[in-house]
Amino acid sequence: MKRLILVALSAAVLSSCSYYNKPVTMQEKVDAAWAQVQNQYQRRADLIPNLVETVKGYAAHEAQTLEGVVAARARATQVVVSPEKLDEASLKRFQAAQSEVSSALGRLMAIAENYPNLKANQNFLELQAQLEGTENRIAVERRSFNEATREYNAYIRRFPNNIFAGMFGFEKKVYFEAEAGAEKAPEVKF
Repeated sequence: MKRLILVALSAAVLSSCSYYNKPVTMQEKVDAAWAQVQNQYQRRADLIPNLVETVKGYAAHEAQTLEGVVAARARATQVVVSPEKLDEASLKRFQAAQSEVSSALGRLMAIAENYPNLKANQNFLELQAQLEGTENRIAVERRSFNEATREYNAYIRRFPNNIFAGMFGFEKKVYFEAEAGAEKAPEVKF
């Protein structure tokens, strides 16, 4: 009889370990994906000073736009969200800061259209290509983050996992969402 109780107790402990370890692994995957998102945004932020310096040489009288890019970068690099504090409000602050950088970079690239020598500058072309590649990497990492988050959220919400997730304090994670107005195509005028 003792042996049967010991076997049942052992099975229950092993089962509990499984119910605990799986979401831990999934949570680590979400955290790692978030770190990759931040790495790519940091890569973009690191490209900005070189891009601004290159443009500055050709478009010195566009100081307001250049300063706007530098200021947006500075604000964005101050918004740091750790995986443990990744809630909806933090993610919205992070996205707003990154959106401001994207907008400022868009204005900077529009300025380049007015300077044929700048558009032909090899350094500018290389930086522009790196920035474009970084934007693609950001999109890929955001998608990976959302996928890891979806898998984790689905797992901790399924029965009986939801019981153990609640007992062990596993909470639903937030997703990156498209910015307001992203569903509308930009208006292009020539």
